[in-house]
Amino acid sequence: MRSFGKLVWNEWLKMFKKRSFFVPYAIIAAFIIFLAYMTQFMGGLQSVLTAPQFAQAVISKNGLGQFLVMLSIICTAGAVSKEFSGGTIKLLLIRSVSRSKILASKYAIVLLYSLSLTLFALIVGLVTGSVMFGFSDMAGFGNLLSATLYHAVYMAIYVTAAFMFGTLTRSSGATIGIGMTLLMLEGLVVALLSKYSFVKYLLFTNADLSVYANGRPPFEGMTMAFSLIVLAVYMFLFLGASFVTFKKRDVA
Repeated sequence: MRSFGKLVWNEWLKMFKKRSFFVPYAIIAAFIIFLAYMTQFMGGLQSVLTAPQFAQAVISKNGLGQFLVMLSIICTAGAVSKEFSGGTIKLLLIRSVSRSKILASKYAIVLLYSLSLTLFALIVGLVTGSVMFGFSDMAGFGNLLSATLYHAVYMAIYVTAAFMFGTLTRSSGATIGIGMTLLMLEGLVVALLSKYSFVKYLLFTNADLSVYANGRPPFEGMTMAFSLIVLAVYMFLFLGASFVTFKKRDVA
């Protein structure tokens, strides 16, 4: 376990030393401040919106939720593929730790980095919202916590899928392209296949658990437990394909 912790820390340092490390945080902060400015001065909601409600809107799928996932996919794309393109994968594999542990450390770091983006957006949203709209409704924190958990699941699904594509293709460009395409077309795919019963088993139909917040499942027979089971199966397949491929790949 100690060696795994060192691997994760090493991966974090490698990511931290890149010039692009802080760029996503700066972009997120700029978007949130701009969104708050537009909401207060042009949306006419300054008298009804509170800081928790604004932060909830920020991380929701219709806010910056999908944008945060895009940034996470871009980060995930190079986690494995750049080790191959830069030739550093051989230096990693000559260590005394197993390939599974090396890949698990990379998966852990992309999840941690993606989670840090969400927490950063949450904090900036709350601070900006408190300045712009105030803290008059403390009860809104319950809904904010639920929205954060829904977003964390939504993000983890797409980050895991992108991690698999990066491991299989060893190409950052292909991984970003595939990941973005899946993310942007999820609604269209579900709409086109909505007349078929198997649509409720698709990843896209179950990825966004926030649809259950209003008590109306996307299709008849679907429940929160059903979606969690379907997502668990997809996660198992994504990670299984990643680890099996990485362990058997010849890097000589």
